[in-house]
Amino acid sequence: MIVSDTTATDYPKRIICLTEETAEWLYLLHEQHRIAGISVYTVRPIQAAAEKPKVCDFTGVNMEKIRAIKPDLIIGFSDVQGEVAKQLIREGFNVLITNQRSVSEILDTMLLTARLIGKTEAAGIMLQQYREKLTAMTSKSSQSLKKPVIYFEEWYSPLISGIRWVSELIEVAGGVDCFAELSASATAKGRVIEDETEVIRRNPDIIIASWCGKRFIPSRITSRKGWDSINAVRDREVYEIDSSLILQPGPAALTDGLDRLHKIISQWQHKNQ
Repeated sequence: MIVSDTTATDYPKRIICLTEETAEWLYLLHEQHRIAGISVYTVRPIQAAAEKPKVCDFTGVNMEKIRAIKPDLIIGFSDVQGEVAKQLIREGFNVLITNQRSVSEILDTMLLTARLIGKTEAAGIMLQQYREKLTAMTSKSSQSLKKPVIYFEEWYSPLISGIRWVSELIEVAGGVDCFAELSASATAKGRVIEDETEVIRRNPDIIIASWCGKRFIPSRITSRKGWDSINAVRDREVYEIDSSLILQPGPAALTDGLDRLHKIISQWQHKNQ
């Protein structure tokens, strides 16, 4: 017998989302009733923070709260949550840690999550819409003669450049990531820029900061020694994209995050026709 998406009952009913993107995806699939716990950093969708118990941050969990919830599935993201996963597994919980790094891997992971709750068909429709958006924007961007060189800063001490999906989205939106070769690294350590003068040498037209949930202070970029010679600093092309929009490997990055990138790049192109 084939069980449809709408009548399935034998799927996880008490899911803890250790990171924001899973929670947002379950809300978009209208399966938020399955969410039994979220991260304190979850801000999308806004109702999640009001409705769901907060049981973890990115690298730690409240085991007492989690034991009380008795989750049947816990979903996390990245090797950084490896130690947390070990703790939870030792407690006997079912844990899934995904490690998506590229746009295609984000889409694949969203589909995997949907399959775990019997929402493959609904997810397929939404994922196709995301793919069409990416394709349309890529096609439009490819027609532009001027592509700004962009330095994306994920952290400031040490300097860490953008992760792979950010680098790919910059290209989709019509820009060129000036540290694209670092984005292929599987870990943040591989994206550390050891010498700040290398950013000066590559002379980006636009600088975009997204400091992993920490408040952005423009002067921490513009006041760096020698950085006043960089095109982006000289021309006041220094921006922030909130980390909840661009550094979560899920729906936000593919929608609002991408749109923000595209707006910044389009404005630069308009001024530099």
